[in-house]
Amino acid sequence: MEEEKPLVVCATLLIEKSPQALPLGAACIASAIKHDSRTENRFSVALVAPTKEDADYNKDAPGEFLAKKIMAEKTPGYVCLSVYVWNREELEKTAAVLKKMIPHLVVIAGGPEVTANPASFSNSDWCVAGEGENAVPQLLSLLEKHIPDESIRIPGVFSGKKERAGTDRKVRRAETAAGTGVPPPENGRFTGRAVPPPLDTLCSPYLDGTLDVSAYEGALFELARGCPFKCAYCYESKGEKAVRYFPLERIEKELELFAEKKIRQVFVLDPTYNIDKKRALTLLRLIAKKAPGIFFYFEARAEFIDRELAAAFTQIPCALQIGLQSADETVLRTVNRPFDRKKFVRNIGCLNEAGAVFGFDLIYGLPKDTLHGFRKSLDFALGLYPNNVETFCLSVLPGTPLYENAESLGVTYSRTPPYHVIHTDCFSESEMQKAGELSEACTIFYNDGRAVPWFNAVCRFFKMRQSQFLEDFFCWYSAQIKSGPCRSHSEIEKVQLAFVREKCNAKRSSPQERRAVESIIQFNGALSRVESDGTEETARLSFRPDDLVSQYATDISFFARTIKSAPCTVRCFRAKSGQIDWRTIK
Repeated sequence: MEEEKPLVVCATLLIEKSPQALPLGAACIASAIKHDSRTENRFSVALVAPTKEDADYNKDAPGEFLAKKIMAEKTPGYVCLSVYVWNREELEKTAAVLKKMIPHLVVIAGGPEVTANPASFSNSDWCVAGEGENAVPQLLSLLEKHIPDESIRIPGVFSGKKERAGTDRKVRRAETAAGTGVPPPENGRFTGRAVPPPLDTLCSPYLDGTLDVSAYEGALFELARGCPFKCAYCYESKGEKAVRYFPLERIEKELELFAEKKIRQVFVLDPTYNIDKKRALTLLRLIAKKAPGIFFYFEARAEFIDRELAAAFTQIPCALQIGLQSADETVLRTVNRPFDRKKFVRNIGCLNEAGAVFGFDLIYGLPKDTLHGFRKSLDFALGLYPNNVETFCLSVLPGTPLYENAESLGVTYSRTPPYHVIHTDCFSESEMQKAGELSEACTIFYNDGRAVPWFNAVCRFFKMRQSQFLEDFFCWYSAQIKSGPCRSHSEIEKVQLAFVREKCNAKRSSPQERRAVESIIQFNGALSRVESDGTEETARLSFRPDDLVSQYATDISFFARTIKSAPCTVRCFRAKSGQIDWRTIK
């Protein structure tokens, strides 16, 4: 009779079930255990990844929820927890609950939160800092051989067991292999990371069936690991500086699988997709060939964009997200992020000329930044016509240079996840709140309101900076909207129109100007719903549709004086060619 294999459960807790929230980290560890020569066929491996949206999720007993999911079928011998900012506290409780349920269970913790500060994860038996696909199988193989804990010496792995009540955690730095570059312990604290595995030796968790993309209607897609930049607020700042690439053969097979499964979208995880232009172009051509019907999201650096690359991005359904963070060169230098404003504007111009879809990320609460500076950064970003501007409160993530230097930089932040900044020497707590309100206004009015075609024209019409317009909107919206947040774009458009009408009243705009503003918003809104929702839309307008999308509409005062009213009803639809079109029906 074949001996029963010990069960290893690779587990995490997700915020939701979506293409952006699937358990890739835990799945990579599960896949590595299945295929590593030291553990292959020696363990049963399961992936457990429930979400906070599950009907049986109990927010009052979060540790028990995941523990019950892990214990649902069979008692495991090992549990590997994948720990992130959003699930840190709950997975700590899960580990404690599991240890009470099964005293002999071995809990291994890994992931970004553990890598940042291994000694802080107090309920695990072992912690793995860095990429775990090599270290975890090695650890499991030694534990199954009953090697004494004190004899297990693996780079990036240390024991998290408490030797006795009331004592500090025993943190033992593993003996390093020659040439790994793992630094010595500092004051008894482990500072090393696991040796990164060669990427051409890893099996894809998608291709081996560990992770089913169909269940998430999309995928997180790793094309490379490592980042050459040293942004002080980022986990990657202390990771691998050399960029390592997954083999093209694996990428091609994954693309074929994504196409076969008919998933809708793929989020590429490379922090700088276009750092290698030649490879970026090769992969875009491969995507166009293998998965032309899937929408891809990329993170890119503006300084590496040119006309050729911008044009290539328009050959597949995709969007770029570009980390601007701030438009103040002094602020960005404080966090080790280079910025050349002229080059940035020129290269973003290439994207606009090509018709590429792109957005920006901005952070408020950066060291040396101010509320006034954040407003200027937002004005700069919106003035470049991005499809979205995502704004975030700065998180002082453990393990980053910013975390180590926060006090000297005058940054005060929450010591619990998500580690948001409370205030800085230059950004008061009340100003941080105002920045958060401005962020919310931008999300509602500009991003969710799909305002990119007309937003700057409307701001110019009212002679207002973009940030001031959004601040006024937030004040009005907070006072007027009592029934909860808007959900659909149609609902948001009604709010946009109501606010703009109030602005027109305050400006004492002419009836022709008001009709022009409203028609521009309504027609562009109808087109956007056809584009995104696939519906047909009918709009009652005061001007001919061709005039509303002409260059004349970028100057609303001139438009109202020059263009004659022509009331009409317009049907907007997607033509057989795939292009968005319209027809005047009366």
